[in-house]
Amino acid sequence: MPLTSTDDIVGPAYAGTYGVGAFNVVQIEHAEAIVAGAELAGLPVILQISENTAHYHGSLAPIGLASLALARAASVPVAVHLDHAESVELVREAAGLGFGSVMFDASKLPYDANVTVTRAITEQCHRADVWVEAELGEIGGKDGAHAPGVRTDPDEARSFATATAVDALAVAVGSSHAMLTRDAVLDFDLITRLRDSLDVPLVLHGSSGVDDTDLAKAVTAGMTKVNISTHLNKIFTRTLRDRLRTEPAVADPRTYLGPARDAVAAEVARLLGVLAVR
Repeated sequence: MPLTSTDDIVGPAYAGTYGVGAFNVVQIEHAEAIVAGAELAGLPVILQISENTAHYHGSLAPIGLASLALARAASVPVAVHLDHAESVELVREAAGLGFGSVMFDASKLPYDANVTVTRAITEQCHRADVWVEAELGEIGGKDGAHAPGVRTDPDEARSFATATAVDALAVAVGSSHAMLTRDAVLDFDLITRLRDSLDVPLVLHGSSGVDDTDLAKAVTAGMTKVNISTHLNKIFTRTLRDRLRTEPAVADPRTYLGPARDAVAAEVARLLGVLAVR
């Protein structure tokens, strides 16, 4: 199947009021697992590569090109997205490689500065036919900055979306990045007010901390794109540990990375079903 644009996945979900999963790739096994899970579920998916992951690999190209190749070979629609980029140069590189979308994160800046830089990025990306997500109201937990009380104001969000012309907006509604437990308390009323205030899809970051019931409720309340990373990493690592514990003499990485990849694929398929609620 040809590489799918993020807009062709998120747009119909937004119009149809159902959710789509966006899962973070750390290494090629993650990308393979996410695509396999989407094919198992028969549903579209978004592969996300963060700025931190690009740094881990030394540059964006190795893991980015691998993800693009997997997306093009998939039997279901798969998009490739740059997640939490603070570097303008990295955004340009992603567009040049063929990524269909970027999440440019200037949420740490004062509001006016966030608007100015995000608007400039959006204009550049739209000229390259690249879809843009931005963030308003810092999501707790990113790079150790835990801000559980932060919430996005609907009026400010509407003004921001209009001023920047972004295609989607990540909002702070009670979730937090890198949570190891699934007990985040979301403000569903705020999600609905944000949905009613904006004309762009809403994105839920920090969704690893949200349980299945509340993920479905968040979609029903108005979320469209749902980002999940840590939850899958926990499953990957737990499966790998179990394999090494039962076979301590194993030397071939494929014998423990393979089962971890399969476990993530199964969870991706399950989560996509949870998010597809209408």
